[in-house]
Amino acid sequence: MTVETTILLDGLTLPECPRWRNNKLWFSNIWARQIMTVDLAGNSETVATLPSYPFGLGWMPNDQLLAVSGLERKLLRPSYEELVMIADMSEIEQFSCNDMVISKQGWAYIGATGFDFLGNQPFAQGKLILATPDGMARVVASEMDFPNGLVITPDGKTIIVAETFGGRLTAFDLTSDGSLVNRRVWAQINGRTPDGICLDAEGAVWVASPQSGEVIRVLEGGEITHHVQATNIPFACMLGGSDRCTLFVLTSATHEPEKARALKSGRIETVQVKVSGAGLP
Repeated sequence: MTVETTILLDGLTLPECPRWRNNKLWFSNIWARQIMTVDLAGNSETVATLPSYPFGLGWMPNDQLLAVSGLERKLLRPSYEELVMIADMSEIEQFSCNDMVISKQGWAYIGATGFDFLGNQPFAQGKLILATPDGMARVVASEMDFPNGLVITPDGKTIIVAETFGGRLTAFDLTSDGSLVNRRVWAQINGRTPDGICLDAEGAVWVASPQSGEVIRVLEGGEITHHVQATNIPFACMLGGSDRCTLFVLTSATHEPEKARALKSGRIETVQVKVSGAGLP
């Protein structure tokens, strides 16, 4: 089944890392260095501006917002008053950190790209970093083919990671100390480049695939049940709305910083689906 989207908000650079919280979609307007929100009526607000580019967003158990400052390789707590560093990952990752999911325990799982993908440098594998509330950071998974979007299942026992350049979703079991074990391929989706992902209540994963220009709903094992056609290149997706049956699709004509700032082609697009969102983020 293929459905088309409607446009909720436009004029953005590269919207990424969407989260549904407090009746609003939160997201990073990356190349404008903004963390923004938009409601279902299309009313948008900039809630924070970072000195570098914001990527993954998440909330601690005490409701404090955290953001990944990508090229700085830092986990920050932004607010109107100040910017507090939670963890410094620059000794672990040499180029950029990316998306993030925070568990119910306050463990932040952050993808590290492994190479300068913006500068067209040769590919190198990345890793997953665990940053804890006490400021410690350590590698919990290596040899990742550009780790990107992440979700945690409702029972808190499994994390699923999009490996963009591997064309697959990879799953791990979460242990009591935050480590990741039992690595396995959750779904191989060749011909796609899984970027941002979200989970629904039937255990399926919605996947934004920039290379194929679509958002797909994937079951464990790789079966694709639905396709969504956006107006632009889709980079991320999230289920939200009052019943969490609104699929938000974040798109742009380009991921390149200068072009994206000039074009401002970034959009938040929506489509209604039948199965509600679940898990984290």
